[in-house]
Amino acid sequence: MKTPIYLDYNATTPVAPEVVDAIRPFLVEHFGNPSSSHVYGLVARQAVAEARASVAELIHAKQGEIVFTGSATEANNLALLGVARALGQTKRHLVVSAIEHPAVMQPAQHLREMGWDLTVVAVDGYGRVDPHAVAAAVRPDTGLVSIMHANNEVGTIQSIAEIARLVKPMGVLLHTDAAQSAGKVELDVDALGVDLLTLAGHKFYATKGVGALYVRTGTPITPILFGADQEHGLRPGTENVPLVVGMGAAARLAREHLPAATEKLRALRDALHERLAAAVPGLVLNGHPTERLPNTLHVSFPGISGRELLYRVAGRVAASVGSACHSEADAVSGVLIKPLAIRLGEQTTLAKSLVMAAMGCDADRARGAVRLSMGWVTTLEEIEAAATAISEGVTDLLVRRR
Repeated sequence: MKTPIYLDYNATTPVAPEVVDAIRPFLVEHFGNPSSSHVYGLVARQAVAEARASVAELIHAKQGEIVFTGSATEANNLALLGVARALGQTKRHLVVSAIEHPAVMQPAQHLREMGWDLTVVAVDGYGRVDPHAVAAAVRPDTGLVSIMHANNEVGTIQSIAEIARLVKPMGVLLHTDAAQSAGKVELDVDALGVDLLTLAGHKFYATKGVGALYVRTGTPITPILFGADQEHGLRPGTENVPLVVGMGAAARLAREHLPAATEKLRALRDALHERLAAAVPGLVLNGHPTERLPNTLHVSFPGISGRELLYRVAGRVAASVGSACHSEADAVSGVLIKPLAIRLGEQTTLAKSLVMAAMGCDADRARGAVRLSMGWVTTLEEIEAAATAISEGVTDLLVRRR
């Protein structure tokens, strides 16, 4: 069977050949432990340091502000739970958005169970958080605000710099999950105004199993795992040198590709949207029309199930109905529709908003949604072929319904 066109780059990217080449020596001859003092350890230690510098340069941070982790999920847990541990009893209120990835929402829920107050800020019909709503949610006891940089499903980019401008003078820390942003748009921690920022290696052509957390110098944070003092004492355990080296190589590639990659991805995304809109009457775009990831097209097909459509075209196109980190059940997206209000003791934060659709979508629109995401190596020919395959799949499903 011919390999289907891959349009699921938001789920994971292929490992770049340059990354494979960078990793290979550290799987064979350079196998030392970076904590060892002999030459084998020194080679490994230097490689980790170089990778740390490359990742720092990608987001315009200092080398000593990068902490390598086993994934973006671990980095998010370290950000939220590590800051919470450091703050102790002084500040015990957390603010997040309604469309955070489970890697943020679940630690937030854990903190709520541990006695923290949690405020979930609603989004508008484009999936954007109002920075003023975030600021309005901040209280004297707020310790941390965590708002994702770009949504992994609809691709909407949040106004993190504006949020920082409003909340930082209030004395709170600001974290952003930027796992979906690296390699697609420029990232600058100072321009964003964040104290903590999460990266995922496998979202920008490194391997799975490696991530990083940027921690601005002076940010109060303590480890949530216990052991030795690797990674500035914040992430114990021997570093996974091959994967760390690979993430460093991927960061260098991302710097070389940007900003040209942003423009190429946007052109491919818009070409696919134009072709699908012309072929499918009633196609609806989900997410912000302009302020979204350049590679992400999230659309709803009227009258059909997005999952059924992808099953129909599986031999020709590989895509998804939403985040790969969610259930495979034929359920609607939690980004498009928020299922339940979050009870906070005797109160419900934004109760009416949380029981409504997070983006104002009805169930049929959410059920018909499909996420199509492109990568650096995607071609216009693939976009044209994918548009044809998807359009034919839609027609076939509608005919069968009559």
